[in-house]
Amino acid sequence: MTTVTASRDAAGPASASSVPPRSRGRLDWRLRFAALSLIWGFSFLLIKVGTDGYAPFQVTLGRLLFGTAVLAAAMAVKRERLPRGARTWGHLTVAAFLLNALPFSLFAYSELTIPSTLAGICNATSPLWGMALSMVALSEDRPTRVRVAGLGIGFIGVLTVLGAWQGFHGLDATGTAMALLASLSYPIGWIYVRRTLAGAGESHLSLTGAQLLLATVQLAVVTPLFTSVPTSFSLVPLLAIVALGALGTGLAVLLQYGLVAEVGPTTAQMVTYFIPVIATAAGVAVLGESLAWSTPVGAVIVLAGAALTQVRRSA
Repeated sequence: MTTVTASRDAAGPASASSVPPRSRGRLDWRLRFAALSLIWGFSFLLIKVGTDGYAPFQVTLGRLLFGTAVLAAAMAVKRERLPRGARTWGHLTVAAFLLNALPFSLFAYSELTIPSTLAGICNATSPLWGMALSMVALSEDRPTRVRVAGLGIGFIGVLTVLGAWQGFHGLDATGTAMALLASLSYPIGWIYVRRTLAGAGESHLSLTGAQLLLATVQLAVVTPLFTSVPTSFSLVPLLAIVALGALGTGLAVLLQYGLVAEVGPTTAQMVTYFIPVIATAAGVAVLGESLAWSTPVGAVIVLAGAALTQVRRSA
């Protein structure tokens, strides 16, 4: 959800053959895959709880701050250094905005008016946007009939989730548009990173740590301009923000980085299809959000379409 492929694309996927399939003392990759799915799936619930006590920009700033702290600790343990070179930092500034600062803020603002379940399902449209954009921006990424069909099926699913046949009755248009725009921001960022940082010599951890640091600085500048210091600090929303940052951003990035290195980007990216399921279950079970029949049905159609867009032409 956050930087699903940011760390992967920043310097190209790590070679799975360069990493032992089962490192001694490391949890099985399936358990880490499940943990990552749960963490990112529950992130939408944590955003909702966080915005109950704090402004959306404050939630995003806290999320980035705690996420950056986790990556900084990981870099210190591995003795990694931040990237060098003005050009690299310039590209990372753009990546930080498109992959972190902008979508995180948009999701936080969207959940002021829409359920966390809908936000989680909107997040699942990222592969659809990515497919549509890659056909235009990436000349080497040629569409196939299956992938184009998946694109069409996916957007039919989006219309089903939104209840298009009812004229989108009862739907907050602004909040939904923000969630969809956040989902669109991810593939735009991925394409930008792929074009500008694919050949960078720094490690994934170094690039991602710098990216989150820059996103934190961006929010630290913006937040005071649009919000005031809270007069009181609500404990539960504050804990939600801490968990959102430390787990949903920091730890999740480390887990995803490890999965890409061990089992490859294709398998690691499959976590995208579990996120809306978990987000919906969490929203209904924990927050008591209502669920119309069109939401799970549309979500299944979206995921089916998204899966088809990832089918590549055989060699």
